[in-house]
Amino acid sequence: MQPGRGFLTGVPLEWNFGNRHMGRPIVHPQNGDRNDDRHCIIGYGSDPYDDFSHHTYIAPPSLVIQRDPAQRPSNVNNNDPNKASNEILKVESVNFNIEENTRAHHTSEFDITEAYETPNPQLVVRRGQSFDITITFNRPYDKSKDDLRLVFLAGNEPLPSKQTHVEFVLSDVDLPKQWGAKVVRQDRSTLRVSIFTPPTCYVAKWKFKIDVVKKADQKTAIYRYNHRDPIYILFNPWCKDDQVYIDDPRGLREYVLNEAGRIYAGTYKNINPKPWIFGQFQDNVLDCCMFLLEISELNWNVRGNAVNVIRKLTALVNAPDDGGVLVGNWSGNYKDGTSPISWTGSVPILEEFYRTKMPVKFGQCWVFSGVLTTICRALGIPARSVTNFASAHDTDGSVSIDIHFDPSGEADERRNADSIWNFHVWNEVWMSRPDLPQGYGGWQAVDSTPQETSDGVYCCGPASMTAIKNGELGLPYDGPFIFAEVNADKIYWVTQFDGSMKNNYVEKKSVGKNISTKLPLRDEREDITTEYKYPEGTEEERTAVLRANQTGSSRHDIYKTGATDVEFNLVQQDDVFVGEDFDVILMITNKGKKDRDIHGRLAASTMYYTGVAADRVKTDTFQIRVQAGRSTEERMRVNYKDYSSKLKDMCMLKLTAMAKVQDTEQVFTTLEEFRLRKPDLTLKIPTEIKKGRPFDVEVSFTNPLDESLTNCYLEVEGPGLQKRQKYPQRTVKPKQTFVTSFEMTPRKLGERKIVVIFNSYQLEDINFAQDVNVVN
Repeated sequence: MQPGRGFLTGVPLEWNFGNRHMGRPIVHPQNGDRNDDRHCIIGYGSDPYDDFSHHTYIAPPSLVIQRDPAQRPSNVNNNDPNKASNEILKVESVNFNIEENTRAHHTSEFDITEAYETPNPQLVVRRGQSFDITITFNRPYDKSKDDLRLVFLAGNEPLPSKQTHVEFVLSDVDLPKQWGAKVVRQDRSTLRVSIFTPPTCYVAKWKFKIDVVKKADQKTAIYRYNHRDPIYILFNPWCKDDQVYIDDPRGLREYVLNEAGRIYAGTYKNINPKPWIFGQFQDNVLDCCMFLLEISELNWNVRGNAVNVIRKLTALVNAPDDGGVLVGNWSGNYKDGTSPISWTGSVPILEEFYRTKMPVKFGQCWVFSGVLTTICRALGIPARSVTNFASAHDTDGSVSIDIHFDPSGEADERRNADSIWNFHVWNEVWMSRPDLPQGYGGWQAVDSTPQETSDGVYCCGPASMTAIKNGELGLPYDGPFIFAEVNADKIYWVTQFDGSMKNNYVEKKSVGKNISTKLPLRDEREDITTEYKYPEGTEEERTAVLRANQTGSSRHDIYKTGATDVEFNLVQQDDVFVGEDFDVILMITNKGKKDRDIHGRLAASTMYYTGVAADRVKTDTFQIRVQAGRSTEERMRVNYKDYSSKLKDMCMLKLTAMAKVQDTEQVFTTLEEFRLRKPDLTLKIPTEIKKGRPFDVEVSFTNPLDESLTNCYLEVEGPGLQKRQKYPQRTVKPKQTFVTSFEMTPRKLGERKIVVIFNSYQLEDINFAQDVNVVN
């Protein structure tokens, strides 16, 4: 024998016999697959025999193999019951009953569990719910003589003190909320065993082992079976004792099991759904999620706590601090990566990150949110993407938004550190909040887009929506920032010619509009604004704003205004398509008893969806007298040629108006977002679609522009139908109807969704999604 060589188990064991300290055991491989390390023997005293060949491994000096052929016994006669019962019990095989268990645990959609998706299916279960395995031994198990112990190990250095090394024996009872196992049925040499995990179990990949303990003549041997595959244990929103339990069958189907959805974008006056494939069950997405938890540096004692896990995930989805999944880019230049608009779902992003272990380029808010939704649903945390229109970005913690104009009426972008995003997408996750007083559980707002740091890290939340609605911003986490996003007041400042600054208008109802998410199991928008704030202008809403501002530094005189007998309203045209001309209209109503002389300015500029102005499109000034009790309007015509070369990713424009009443010094300033519509994409799909049989999808739309669309391509994706594919397309001539087709072959049965996006140099993100039903 060679000292110092052996099979490493990573589990130090010690025994005491009488008053003698017997030290540490010796380890041997046990009978099993000769090409893996599933079996070993841990022994003390004379060597337990190993009747089969095995590999040797470097091990610590205390764990060594001692194989002496002379000590091998003769073959056992299994026909002799007495001799058979004395034969050492050895594990021949373990069947995880993957198909049965995953169906019971709502994890059967994971590709890694399905035999037709992978040659080596894995077991994925949810904590707090039992699962059954089948163990086959070399002889019948006898509970009066055979001591059987199940072992679960998590992490690189499992320790009982950290609850990452768990051992338990077979029992006849199920102890509530604890690890355990009991025999369900025995059929000769086969045992069906039910395993129980606590509802607070760490979410991780657990190694599984079986120890058979044999004691005789003051000698103890532990015959260890090492299963080659781990067991994935996830959060369990179906379990009443789990922190993420949600008592809503429709919610479970949508927020945990649905692989496709909609993320809303645009402006509050022009809301557009963007199809998104979350794909939480596809390919190696779950392995990527487990990898993120492994690199998170979360202490094991909080790996089962949904609050700590989700807060860390909001940091890991973005790249600035820790090399997370996505690099944010709002510059419009995406040459060394993928334009955020081009992504159709989360799967290719997570696959690239898992493959390269490098951040993926590039993302913006809806991409960050889509990826976080995928990760949460994969891990078992109910999650949804939420869009806040007219979303405030407060940079100084004042819980108000300051907007500055120069003396000529132009927006003073140099001083506008705060901003109003046309829309911003974050997430909500469902969980109890044991760290807060009662009543603050349920939906929690979280945000993985790197905007501002929290505790020095780009993360945000979870923040209780109940606390946000009531302006209770002292509770963890990040309540002030999220409150400002949905309910800050906009304060307009105008720089005077002498350099002083005057507050001329406070807008109290312009932030946080039409907060939207997808309705459960329906491709329709749900407005959840009232879950974030009371109706605008009500006593409850104003009380929440004042409560939120109690710790701020807002001036007390900002709400003072002068005479306001002239009413202004900036009107937008509806359904203006890219390529069309449109008017900017300022409605002016004189409600006073005297005529009023008014001069002002209308302006339009292209902008990014974050509210940052890009290129000036057109500016007009006006001077007009409005008679007492009369209304009039000022129009500025914007032609396609004015904006065609200046549009940014989402075809958005910023419209500004400033007007001053000469006699009363009343000043009106406002800023509105305006989005041009893109053409509609049409899909034609067969009425009957069968699993494994190819079918054609026809795509068409009409180019609305007076110029050709170049560098055209389609992005196509569908969970259970097809992985993400890119199809280059020909140039589309002006006003031409584009028609093409592609083939798909369904891999899975049931309701599926096809997402198609058309991109070109001139027009991006023309998208459409359609449900299909796959049958046998």
